[in-house]
Formats: sequence, structure tokens, C-alpha cells
Amino acid sequence: MKNTIFILSIFLFLSCQNKKNQKTKLNNEKTTDLKTVFLNKKLDSLYNIGVYNGFSATIVDTTGIVYNQGFGYADVNQKIKYTVNSIINIASISKTFIGVALLKAKEMKFINLDDPINKYLPFKVINPNYPNEKITIRQLATHTSSIIDSDAYMQTDYINKDNIPLAENLKEQYGLYYQNPSRKWMPLSKYLKELLNKNGEFYNVSSFSKRKPGEIYEYSNSGAALCALVIEYATNRPFNEFTKEHIFEPLKMSSTSWFFEEADSTKYSKLYSDEFELPYYKILSYPDGGLITSSTDLGKFLVELIRGYSGNGKILNSDSYKEFFKSQLKETAFVKKENYNIGIFLEKELTYDVIGHSGGDPGTNTMMYFNTKSRKGTIFITNTDSQKENSENVYWDIWRTLGN
Repeated sequence: MKNTIFILSIFLFLSCQNKKNQKTKLNNEKTTDLKTVFLNKKLDSLYNIGVYNGFSATIVDTTGIVYNQGFGYADVNQKIKYTVNSIINIASISKTFIGVALLKAKEMKFINLDDPINKYLPFKVINPNYPNEKITIRQLATHTSSIIDSDAYMQTDYINKDNIPLAENLKEQYGLYYQNPSRKWMPLSKYLKELLNKNGEFYNVSSFSKRKPGEIYEYSNSGAALCALVIEYATNRPFNEFTKEHIFEPLKMSSTSWFFEEADSTKYSKLYSDEFELPYYKILSYPDGGLITSSTDLGKFLVELIRGYSGNGKILNSDSYKEFFKSQLKETAFVKKENYNIGIFLEKELTYDVIGHSGGDPGTNTMMYFNTKSRKGTIFITNTDSQKENSENVYWDIWRTLGN
């Protein structure tokens, strides 16, 4: 009898607890639904202002993607919607993948961050202003290598993918990006040799700073691409294959690739300058800004970064993530940058407790950051460069809406 009463008491307790849990779950679902309705309504109103042809907005936390929505069109003429599965190149956010790949290579004992880069490269890269100073891998990863983006880099790096002529009214703004025909394409190793080796076709001393390696932070796309090439030679794997095996596949980023040939062309968004369509382009230094992905896939990556920051990442071990997020430089390395530092290819806005990266290339503008206190992250990807007077206000209104 006592057992019967005890079992009945447990049953009643569990029944009440279950009802309580169900009620809590329903309340949570209602709250989530209300937040989604609010976000959709607010972001719809910002889209309807008419600045962006299409964009996606994403919010994540340690549990996963909690909000992910597309707005507008991936193809205005064909009325193809911009969705969470639309793909586009994400510009300089791509560099964060170089950082993760670098630390994975270090974990696998292929590489040490303070090794000189010429230990791995098949050609020499030397700052002619400091010929006896070694450039290290860490310097590449923290933009202190003294390799800088010269006119030679800008004039040679972008390739007109399909040789489509640029509209006359866009030539002044974008002509630099479309002057090289598709036949100018070459592998990453060849391009960087031509650009940074003293015997190269594109070599110019202006590709090197007059500052000593390791002295000053100077953002460098070509230096980032060179870091990817170091990884390639250290691991004896093409960089695109190494990242696919160690990042994309473990995170199930099935729509992510480095090259057009590997991407699903039916999902690729058009690129725009306001209402004008831009031709597609390819980037010879592709790891510094050429990653093609969707908001869904990039959301998976940001979730992993937040979990890694929280000690629960799966593609790098805890020590690697600590190195990834650690402030790498002293204040003296920065000129006119306060409350700012960097991790390994990561921007750290110390005033706002945020870590991440932004990006911009013709027809694409992107942001990906997370808050180190709330462990919440946001992603904004748009397929439009806008010169409209209110474009900057709309851009930041979208970003603030996601943050709030």
C-alpha cells in the first residue's frame, strides 16, 4: 500500500511537472514566434525602403541558428527570391576560414605560427626594405607582415569571369575589377609568386611597407592569401580541399565552396550596383575574399565559433580556439585604432565586446560578429552596392535590428 501511494505520488508529481514543462515550452514558442514576427516585419519595412535588391539576416547562439530569413530578390529580372539558401561570395569574412585552417594545420603539427614563411614556400618572399628580417606566419595572420595591397595587386587580382563588358556608367567605379579577361586566370601559387617574388611579372616594391615586419598593423589581402598558400604547402593539400575536409564537411556546410565550378549556379545570387547588374568576377587571391556560401552555411560556422569561444567547439581543440580569439597585438601596433585588437584573422571591437569580420567587394557587403558576453551572433549579407543617400542609414538599421 505504501508503495502504491508512493508510486501514485510520483506519477502525480511527474504529471504536474510535465504540464508545467509543456506550458513553459508553449510560452517559449510563443515568445520565439513573436520575436520572429517582429523581426520579419521590421526587416521587411527596411527592405521596402528600396536600398537593397536582396539580403539575408541571421541570428545564432550556442544552441544553433535561431533566426534566418531572406528578403528581396537574388535575381530581380527573373523574380527569383533571395532566400537563406541563396549563395554569394562573402568577401573578407573568408579570412576567418584561413584562421581556422591555420590553427587546424598547427594542431596536426604541420606548422608553427612563428615559423618564417620561407620555410614552406617554394619561392622567396622578402621585404626589400628589410632584406634580413624574416616574415613569420603569425605576422601574416595578424596583418603585421609588412606585405601590403599595392596598385599591382588591385590591377591584377580580379578576373572578369565571363568576359561580359561593364556598362559605361559603371566603368569609373568598377573598371578596375573587370579589366582582366578570363584567360588571365592562374593558380594561387603562380599568382602570388608573380606578385611577391622579386622575379615575378607583377612584382613591385610598393607591395611591401617601409615598416619592419611585425611592427605595425596594416590590413593586407595579399598577405592573407599568402598565409593560405603557406598552409597549402605545409599540409601538402590544396587549400580549398583542406578547408573542405576540416571545416565545411564537419559542419555540414554543403553549399559552400571556393570556386564557381564547385558551386550550384542555380542558387547563385546576381550582384548589383543599385539597380544595375554587375558581371561575375573571380579572385586570383581567392582565400582572402572569394568564399561562396549561404546564410544558412555561414550561420553554422558562426555557431561553431561561439561554441569554440565557450569551450565547446568541435573542429578545433580548446587551446587552438584560445589562440584564435586571443588579442594578438600590443596597442603600439595600431595607428588611429582605439579599443581594437585582432585574433587570428579576427577583428575584436573591445568597446562593444564583439568579435568577427566584415567584408565588401563589388556587389556584395557582409558582416559576421558575435557578442562575447551574450554569446549571440549576427550575420548580414547583401547582393547590392548602393550609392543612395540613405543607404548607410538603412545598412546600420538592419544591423541594429538584428542586434536588438
